[in-house]
Amino acid sequence: MNGARALRIAVAIACVVPITAGGAGVLLGPVMVAIHTSPIGADSHYRYLSGLLLGIGILFLTTLPRIETATARFRLLAMIVVIGGLSRLAGALLTMTSDLSSLLALVMELGVTPALVLWQARVAAHHR
Repeated sequence: MNGARALRIAVAIACVVPITAGGAGVLLGPVMVAIHTSPIGADSHYRYLSGLLLGIGILFLTTLPRIETATARFRLLAMIVVIGGLSRLAGALLTMTSDLSSLLALVMELGVTPALVLWQARVAAHHR
């Protein structure tokens, strides 16, 4: 299996996380994280941010057909994910609290995503 094909498979698998979490957040709202009553504004904001997460996952999927030439889009999406991860990390440090799902999200946002960016850069360089 060549590098581009392996990267496509890895990115497709990684996209399952934002697509399912984002879609669930849009459909369920804060109930997804066991918040059964919330102000309308909080519910709206949660669903909006979940929609952004869903959109990021879908847009990563659009890089798959030509992943070796989709460097700009791939990096832009990754930067959005990393900024979100840094924001999540800042919140955890400010409140000195976290849970397993937040820690796993941080691994995806600050570990897996940057690793995929480096891999994509290597595939793109090999393609040129």
